[in-house]
Amino acid sequence: MENKMKYNYSFKTLLQFLFPSFIGVIIFMIPIIYKGEVTIPIAILSKSVQNLLGNSLPGIMTVLISTTFIISALTKLLKPKFILKNNYLNNLFNVPLMWFMCRALGFIFAICTFFEIGPIWIWSEDTGGLLLNSLLPILFSVFLFAGMFLPLLLDFGLLEFFGILLTKVMRPIFNLPGRSSVDCIASWLGDGTIGVLLTSKQYENGYYTKREAAVIGTTFSAVSITFSLIVIAQVNLTHMFVPFYLTVTLSGIIAAIIIPRIPPLSRKPDTRYNNIEVEYSEVIPKGYNSLKWGVEKAVEKASSNQGISGFLNGGIKNILDMWLGVAPVVMSMGTLALILANYTPIFRWLGMPFIPLLNLLQIPEASKASQTIIIGFADMFIPSVIAATINSEMTRFIIACLSVTQLIYMSEVGGLLLGSKIPVSIKDLVIIFIQRTLITLPIITLIAHIIF
Repeated sequence: MENKMKYNYSFKTLLQFLFPSFIGVIIFMIPIIYKGEVTIPIAILSKSVQNLLGNSLPGIMTVLISTTFIISALTKLLKPKFILKNNYLNNLFNVPLMWFMCRALGFIFAICTFFEIGPIWIWSEDTGGLLLNSLLPILFSVFLFAGMFLPLLLDFGLLEFFGILLTKVMRPIFNLPGRSSVDCIASWLGDGTIGVLLTSKQYENGYYTKREAAVIGTTFSAVSITFSLIVIAQVNLTHMFVPFYLTVTLSGIIAAIIIPRIPPLSRKPDTRYNNIEVEYSEVIPKGYNSLKWGVEKAVEKASSNQGISGFLNGGIKNILDMWLGVAPVVMSMGTLALILANYTPIFRWLGMPFIPLLNLLQIPEASKASQTIIIGFADMFIPSVIAATINSEMTRFIIACLSVTQLIYMSEVGGLLLGSKIPVSIKDLVIIFIQRTLITLPIITLIAHIIF
């Protein structure tokens, strides 16, 4: 009798969990070879939209960023009831003053860049042009498909299943729920942006506390394997991709164990977004093993989904959140960071204190290498571009590894984190960036000395 109670679901309800979750895993997590490159299906879909819309995408993103600012401004000034009384629209457009100013700045940068007006340091190909013409078109298509298909990962029990299955790994090592493992895998195999979006949605739905969301967003939203290949190719060490990626993974795991246990992340409260209470526990009841209980909870979650209409409604809201809510922040914060990186010596000055440390670690060409350390906060790819001019293979290897493990760069992940509901400030991101640098640099250097 006890065994029968453990399987109180039908084959039909089991399929409600398995089929959509399987499709979600294929779309977001299964690497495939396409046109000679290792990628994932969502990246192929995104690329197809970029190819289809081509040169129209910067204009489309300018319209979306402008629309966000104009509606937000009208909401502040006129306080229309249809927005204020609609919970979704109110959250989207009636934002605090700081975020409104961010949207205003994003609007100014987008208009200047699209029409190439104003100071060249705003719209050059190294600053606003990089964001509007290169990065935001990619984010447009990623947001489109990630937003539409995220419910396959969120609403059909996959997170409940892995949450219970992996809680004995994630909880003792990282002090995180088991379901965070899915965010991590989606980032590594897909893209860091997908990890941030997935984490933000779960936080808004009450599945993560403020501390957990901040830790996952700043620790597990790693760059994809595909982009890691681009980085190692930029420093002319493609033949060393395997030791490079293993070094990145090892140092990233060590940072993920240490950094959440020290401020500022350790001081984030274990309270939930808007004090939402979700009836969810990863504790396995007596008489069940983790696999059986995981399936039980997954089926329970899948059975509560709202069908095709709920799926489409959730997907469209996700897309609008990202297009209208996140894109202006990426444009404003990313452009600001790149202006500082390309038109001021501030990052070079900030890198100078690292020269003694680099000399202590016996890293060749320490002075040149120091210029790449802090500039990674602006954009992850800039350190590799600078490193390409360095003669020492070991130094280029170290810089490539470090630029990936630093993780928080304002032109993408940093901007996305600030634009999301995840509770991190610019000050938090600066501190975490420095912590990641100081923790991973000695590990990477030790491995580099062994290899070279």
